[in-house]
Amino acid sequence: MSRQCELSGKGVMTGNNVSHAKNRTRRRFLPNLCNVSLASDKLNQTIRFRVSAHALRSVEHVGGLDNFLIKAKDSELSIKARKLKKRIVSV
Repeated sequence: MSRQCELSGKGVMTGNNVSHAKNRTRRRFLPNLCNVSLASDKLNQTIRFRVSAHALRSVEHVGGLDNFLIKAKDSELSIKARKLKKRIVSV
């Protein structure tokens, strides 16, 4: 399972640890991923996602999973989220 948000596409970033002596060693910045069950109002069911905390706040801000998926770009969504988006739009 990749360390990538299913809704926002946020993934692992790389950078440097910099010591006081300016020695640089490579490190990874991991996204804050949470296993969450989100409710779809149009489909009347809950769907489990692995979502970053940032995307979870965005879902709540926009007004729910359905509104978030309708406004989201397909390139950022996972395959599972794209299929769900098609089902929501068709209803």
